[in-house]
Amino acid sequence: MRLSQLLKYENIIVQCHNNPDADALASGHAITQFLKQHGKNVRFVYGGNFEIAKSNLKLMVEDLSVKIHYVRYQDQLNELLGIGREDLPDLLITVDSQYGEGNIQHFDAKNIAIIDHHQVSGNLPELSEVRSYQASCATVVWDLLRQEGFYVDDDLKLSTALYYGLMTDSNNFSELHHPLDLDMRDELKYSPSIVTKFKNSNISQAELRIAGIALLGSEYYADNHYSIVKSDPCDPNVLGIISDMLLEVEDVECCLVYSIHEGGVKISVRSCVKEVKADELAKFICQGVGDGGGHNIKAGGSIRRSLLEKQEMDYTPATIQQFFRTRMKQYFRDNIIIYADKYKADLSTMNVYKKKQIHLGYVKGTDVVPAGTKTIIRTLEGDVNIAIEEDTIIMIGIRGEIYPVNLDKFNSSYKMLDEKYTYPGEYAPSIKNIADGMSINILPFAKSCLSTGTGQIYARELTSRTKVFTRWDPERYYLGRPGDYMAVSYNDASDVYIIERDIFGKTYEIK
Repeated sequence: MRLSQLLKYENIIVQCHNNPDADALASGHAITQFLKQHGKNVRFVYGGNFEIAKSNLKLMVEDLSVKIHYVRYQDQLNELLGIGREDLPDLLITVDSQYGEGNIQHFDAKNIAIIDHHQVSGNLPELSEVRSYQASCATVVWDLLRQEGFYVDDDLKLSTALYYGLMTDSNNFSELHHPLDLDMRDELKYSPSIVTKFKNSNISQAELRIAGIALLGSEYYADNHYSIVKSDPCDPNVLGIISDMLLEVEDVECCLVYSIHEGGVKISVRSCVKEVKADELAKFICQGVGDGGGHNIKAGGSIRRSLLEKQEMDYTPATIQQFFRTRMKQYFRDNIIIYADKYKADLSTMNVYKKKQIHLGYVKGTDVVPAGTKTIIRTLEGDVNIAIEEDTIIMIGIRGEIYPVNLDKFNSSYKMLDEKYTYPGEYAPSIKNIADGMSINILPFAKSCLSTGTGQIYARELTSRTKVFTRWDPERYYLGRPGDYMAVSYNDASDVYIIERDIFGKTYEIK
């Protein structure tokens, strides 16, 4: 959906869910501003049994000029718009929620549109943009506004609202994993002083007591140095505070904190060791029952009650606690960790494969940034840290994945082509100069190449979850799951890495 499709309507209601949070306020406010700029008669509303009461949200409404109205009845809605009692709004747009759901008060309108980032719960109207892979609805709105040439940075209050919406809905950015969320966080101009003011009003005295009581019930597992903590229902930010405090405790290397709500369970995950990436642990915990993500140190996720109950689990505190104990135990029990610079592969257990002739993309690193530049390449699979050298070649794989090789390896395995390169992925990778923070899209520099079919590797299929710290990135592991492949360079036994199963099948064949 494009926001320009909404401009054919005149009398418009933008509605967020009951008991709105910062993400809902920011998203609805931004859509309202866009429609007002185009001369529409629009009002931003919410319903439910309670008016906004949290200190940080009241400050947000006041300091960022968020004009939102609390309404309970259709008559009030019509009066706000200045239309007759028997009339209906031309369009009602729900943000950070979906029309007809239990967390949003029902109002009638001639047409419905939905902008959201939660899982699709029912049939969507034609006018809808639901991206369940984004960390916040604010990200969806920011991207939709960019498509229309509406740049929120022209209004510092608006850009600050969107920044704060993403920050709070991602547990202080700890749950970000999609590159579009990361781009929004990095690119938005915002007021640090206003955000600090909101953060300092974020925890109530009651929530402080919740955190203290939760910490008293911490379970510690010495074998793998992790803790599990159950908290009473609370704001996700409180879970993050509890997690951060746990990580300060001696011998606690990672932790899981959770709270049970009516519709599901919210989790917060932390890690301070490179052998456990918090985002990967969060995804493992939520697999099959919800969604998790974040980055190496901080992550989080949500588990849906309906998916737990589909696995014939009682939705009781005792059952949920045992579920988390089991998942954490499985995670540490099934891990194999390989440090490439110390690992001696048993090549007798591996087959020799040769690379198929396939079309790929490549970028010469120094075409983008000078040699010696420390960079972060942002891709859909995550951020990759690379120091660009004179001979660094950035390869773009068949699915848009990124991996570096040196010029000698490139010349021995690939042939440059004159034809135009077509990127196969959904998110264009960018390279960020760590020193100055500038990001550059690498696709304008990309060229086509053909693998010559001469490259050879040793490889074997994995039967256990395996973490490989490669020689070129010893601080970050690459995860292989059962069915994926561990590969060793034919000419260099210290060059060990992981290849996902579907990529391996399209890229290599037995020699």
